[in-house]
Amino acid sequence: MLSACSSTPAPTTYDLTAPVAAARHSNASQILVQPPAAIAVFAGRQIVVKDAAGTISSLGNGQWADELPALVQARLIYTFENASRLRAVARPSSGAVADAQLISEIRAFQIETPAGEAFVELSAKLVSDRTGRILNGRLFRARVPVAAIDAPHAARALDEALSTVMLNIVRWVSTTSIPSRDAPET
Repeated sequence: MLSACSSTPAPTTYDLTAPVAAARHSNASQILVQPPAAIAVFAGRQIVVKDAAGTISSLGNGQWADELPALVQARLIYTFENASRLRAVARPSSGAVADAQLISEIRAFQIETPAGEAFVELSAKLVSDRTGRILNGRLFRARVPVAAIDAPHAARALDEALSTVMLNIVRWVSTTSIPSRDAPET
């Protein structure tokens, strides 16, 4: 006799998008985009919710299409490519030789209650690939209202907030003076 199996439906998978920006400035630099560092709560696939007391939970009926750092790295590279702001942008594993590396950290990527908003915060640093010196650093953040605390609305609001952050990172990098790897040392 077969026993009835109870199973929970698989969570719905959500992706993040790479926005397109009009290019105002361009930069002839080659950049490698490292995967963002993240604490454990932001390193997985769960959609994170944080309440006013700082308690963290996840929306069990939704998940990201990949681990969040890998997904953010891919969408950031696509955002640079969509903007055509750099001569070349790639992953470190590509074997490309770069002028600088974009090092980042996911500091927040969550739905905040009771405020009812998506909050994304990334720190970013441009590091000379030749000298290892930090050329520039900045904190980027965006908040977007979320219509409901459920997976579809949360994913949409977090995607919108991340798009704002990524466009600002692309604009910032494209206006930062990055010495060429081949330039003589001064």
